[in-house]
Amino acid sequence: MRTVAVLALDRVIPFDLSTPIEVFSRVRLADGSTPYQVRVCAATPSVDAGAFTLRAPWGLDALLDADTIILPGCADPRVAVPLEVVDYLRKAAAGGARIASVCAGAFVLAATGLLDGLRATTHWLAAADLAARFPRIDVDPDVLYVDNGQFLTSAGAAAGLDLCLHLIRRDHGSAVAADAARLSVMPLEREGGQAQFIIPSPPPTPRGAGLEPLLQWMQDNTSVDVTLGDLAARSGMSIRTLNRRFREQTGTTPLQWLLRARVRRAQHLLEATDQPVESIAGQVGFGSPTAFRDRFKRIVGTSPHTYRGTFRTRPGITR
Repeated sequence: MRTVAVLALDRVIPFDLSTPIEVFSRVRLADGSTPYQVRVCAATPSVDAGAFTLRAPWGLDALLDADTIILPGCADPRVAVPLEVVDYLRKAAAGGARIASVCAGAFVLAATGLLDGLRATTHWLAAADLAARFPRIDVDPDVLYVDNGQFLTSAGAAAGLDLCLHLIRRDHGSAVAADAARLSVMPLEREGGQAQFIIPSPPPTPRGAGLEPLLQWMQDNTSVDVTLGDLAARSGMSIRTLNRRFREQTGTTPLQWLLRARVRRAQHLLEATDQPVESIAGQVGFGSPTAFRDRFKRIVGTSPHTYRGTFRTRPGITR
């Protein structure tokens, strides 16, 4: 039997805490046996969980003989992780424990230094903060989870469920994981990543920057077929100067900025209209539906059809 230790720190997010407890506790093998023992551990006798106070039956020493440690997120990831917790997590890792974070729990794992030099994710709203505070980590805000072998991270809320199912599949195979997924009323694998859940917004237009008029024009004219030379002429710069200024002020190239603007416009049309995907592709400036679908999936993480099925706003329905 494998031991799964779920660490509860002050201001733990109840959803993040309960997900691994429920998922691992309900797993059954073909013979009906339970392959996991779940322990809820804490550094203090009682834990503030927001709407309630939690009394965990296990202390930090229980982390040292756990096979897997799950780190739920806390309400304020800016709060420093207690040094005692960091020490126990490092010791557990040195002993071979697998450590996985849910949502903002990535900040707890990052504080140990165990993610340095590795790719990781967290809730998309917190991704920039994680990258800024821990520059040695390669933060990917577009995926549901990242598996580095011993250390794993997942995105926000329901992505913790994706991660738990992935761990079960690693331990006991797809059949057992599929049964766990059915109990959770979840697909074993979800299409796309958390990029599809980011609120559609136009690419950033730096206010007061020299490129602001050009960026605004590009945003308002996504359907226009333009070349880099056209954009340079409109801005009154050479192509070389335009590329350099674009990189300085937006962090990307003119083409990539325009493609992102087109996809954001397409997201709006997919949500708000019943127009065919082929029609939307032309309206936002793609030469073919195939090119549109490829670019959309690359940026958003899922297909236009799946995105519309998930986010289509229908009359009389509010979200």
